[in-house]
Amino acid sequence: MATRHDIRNVAIVAHVDHGKTTLVDAMLKQAGAFAAHAAESLDDRMMDSNDLEREKGITILAKNTAVKYHPKDGGDVITINIIDTPGHADFGGEVERGLSMVDAVVLLVDASEGPLPQTRFVLRKALQARLPVILCINKTDRPDSRIDEVVNEAYDLFLDLDADEEQIEFPIVYACARDGVASLTKPENGTVPADSDSLEPFFSTILSHVPAPSYDEDAPLQAHVTNLDADNFLGRIALLRVEQGELRKGQTVTWIKRDGTMSNVRITELLMTEALTRKPAEKAGPGDICAVAGIPDIMIGETLADPENPIALPLITVDEPAISMTIGTNTSPMVGRGATGKGADKAVVKDRKVTARQVKDRLDRELIGNVSLRVLDTERPDAWEVQGRGELALAILVEQMRREGFELTIGKPQVVTQVIDGKVHEPVERMTIDVPEEHMGAVTQLMGVRKGRMDNMSNHGSGWVRLEFVVPSRGLIGFRTEFLTGTRGTGIAHSIHEGHEPWFGTLTTRNNGSLVADRSGAVTAFAMTNLQERGVLFTEPGTEVYEGMIVGENSRADDMDVNITKEKKLTNMRSAAADSFEAIVPPRKLSLEQSLEFCRDDECVEVTPEAVRIRKVNLDARERGRAASRAKHG
Repeated sequence: MATRHDIRNVAIVAHVDHGKTTLVDAMLKQAGAFAAHAAESLDDRMMDSNDLEREKGITILAKNTAVKYHPKDGGDVITINIIDTPGHADFGGEVERGLSMVDAVVLLVDASEGPLPQTRFVLRKALQARLPVILCINKTDRPDSRIDEVVNEAYDLFLDLDADEEQIEFPIVYACARDGVASLTKPENGTVPADSDSLEPFFSTILSHVPAPSYDEDAPLQAHVTNLDADNFLGRIALLRVEQGELRKGQTVTWIKRDGTMSNVRITELLMTEALTRKPAEKAGPGDICAVAGIPDIMIGETLADPENPIALPLITVDEPAISMTIGTNTSPMVGRGATGKGADKAVVKDRKVTARQVKDRLDRELIGNVSLRVLDTERPDAWEVQGRGELALAILVEQMRREGFELTIGKPQVVTQVIDGKVHEPVERMTIDVPEEHMGAVTQLMGVRKGRMDNMSNHGSGWVRLEFVVPSRGLIGFRTEFLTGTRGTGIAHSIHEGHEPWFGTLTTRNNGSLVADRSGAVTAFAMTNLQERGVLFTEPGTEVYEGMIVGENSRADDMDVNITKEKKLTNMRSAAADSFEAIVPPRKLSLEQSLEFCRDDECVEVTPEAVRIRKVNLDARERGRAASRAKHG
């Protein structure tokens, strides 16, 4: 087997917010990817190019970049291809795809928080793929850093995941990615490594511990499609790793599809990544990560091979979906309207996407690049069941669609069950919770209601406790809002899919009913003043509502129909402004994720580009009453 010493392929994996994207920024700057004047004006987290990624501060899509590293001993320039992966378990499909492109991983761990659920998830995937691991302890400058304990926890995690002797002999790098400093010598807790002023030790560790791609010189062409992109001029772009042979611009290759059929296609354009841009290239060899255009229907996991000797590479497999929700067209009385204030019925906005065909086309497009998503038909022609890894992944899809002008009705998130040995099994999560000691009782009570089972509890002696629970996934739908309230915003909770267990039985997670509007109209301050003692309101004066729309949370367990459009009766003795000084409690504004969490089984969420509203599935109060009566009496 021959080896290419001028290239290294590495993925950076970690838990959410442990500093992956910041580390990649520092690598790009120090490797000279930008001119000196340009580097000063660059934004933080350059790899998070998506608007939603910047707003939420998380990486959603796996992306690749490449740096040209000049060794200090004056050797040949080495190209380091870096895959920046998401840190959230809901986007695990992106992580699995990224690992199929590389020869080693850098496992980033926060010097204070230590290994968390997503650290376990990405490390398990890397060990299963037999990839070498470099451990990087990041954020050593945190005042609460505990480097020795975190290194020991990392070793425990490797042993827990049955790593073999070779895998557990990993090098350790200590870094402060924000300052662009790394060292092989352990610094004091809470300090930046003092014996280095750059990432040079980190680069040299990558060169010495990441295997160079090996290949068979006589083998025919094999290239694996691992990601998809689109370009206004080139059309669909396939990102792929060349495993064997050579790929050239203008070359005719055999495209082996997922179903095993083959056809010959021509590579019209070949692009190689350099820093954050793709540049035209003439050829790509074994180990190179490149992009090709000219194949309009190519899909992730397919193979480009030699026409004379086509050999398919294995398809990329990802874990099964755990959460599903129904996505359909908007069926509310306010469909197609723009603003939500007075006169909204006149505000008709153009270019709204409200038809079933438009929604189905958009979901089909999402399937092309998202391997962990599934779309299934339902009994209704205008609604589809969309299955994914978690609530956040599906909420991100809905948020992207509403920004593109879609109007949708979203059903309450449900879990995807499996039948194993004749019994129904449901997905369970391993949840790690960090809370101050005084809130431990509240968290234990919250998890008890959701049938969570405590597996572990550790106290670091800093006033904070770490609790580990195994809890059914459906128990976590709507958990985060209550959790933040119960811990007064101080708690940190992360969960990861842990497999399937027998059905846990009925769960009641929301004790309060809803305040439901009983007629259409505009919300009045007078009505709000009278209703606010009944519960928490979600609307503000002037907002348009309709019958069946949920305008607040009842303080009692059952639903209540209310007239929130009631106007004050005026006489010649009272003027409209006479009582305007009465204080209205500010309404609670629910985000898309919070609205999905709030939903009960008979409720759904209406999503438009301007507004997110919660409503009853059945808008008519009399029909809802009849349905409830039938359910009660069988």
